Amino acid sequence: MANKIDIKGRVAVVTGGAQGFGRAITERFVQSGAKVAIWDRDIALAERTAKSLGDSVCALACDVGDAAAVANARDATIKALGRIDILVNNAGIAGANAKTWETEVEEWRKVMRINLDGPFICARAVVPGMIAQNYGRIVNIASIAGKEGNPNAAHYSASKAGVIALTKSLGKELAGYDIAVNAVTPAAAKTAIFDQITQEHIDFMLSKIPRNRFVLVEELAAMVAWMASEENSFTTGAVFDLSGGRATY
Repeated sequence: MANKIDIKGRVAVVTGGAQGFGRAITERFVQSGAKVAIWDRDIALAERTAKSLGDSVCALACDVGDAAAVANARDATIKALGRIDILVNNAGIAGANAKTWETEVEEWRKVMRINLDGPFICARAVVPGMIAQNYGRIVNIASIAGKEGNPNAAHYSASKAGVIALTKSLGKELAGYDIAVNAVTPAAAKTAIFDQITQEHIDFMLSKIPRNRFVLVEELAAMVAWMASEENSFTTGAVFDLSGGRATY
């Protein structure tokens, strides 16, 4: 039985919420009393997920790297649900594994566009509304790769390091409001993102985790639910580790 975390009556946005970490976070938010808007490029899958989770969830097509699409999703969310209290920047891609000097420039830019530009664009879109209501919780899903740097994944590692720095900057900027901005750095989980990476890279990641297993999506969702709650009223600009003992700082 999961611990009860109260976010009853809150309205959350979860990017990339159709599957994996995002779906688990959405489920946990619904269990905790929130209404959730899933923003996802795969609208068919997002709609199926929303339908399976009940009337508290709606799905909106959104490419987080497209500022106009994000603005449209924000406006549609506010029209449907009234406001936005919580933003979880979860949408991300792994990119193709390769040595840094063998990584195509367009592949680098593709990963950065979703993983780093996306959280910036989404935060930029919703923060003014949070300031106006003097309340908000932003949770950025980074990665242990952003702390340590994984070989053959420089684009992914750099994008997640950027998410950590973005979190710290935005957290300081919003510290005068009841708005908390924090990041979580999970180890890998067995989600669809594994389809984008090599077995060699999967084996490498597992070898670095002292607990000798991958994180469960439900474990991440539990941490995020507290980070998104009103109880998380002091910590901001911080990084919460969820790496099974891998992190050295």
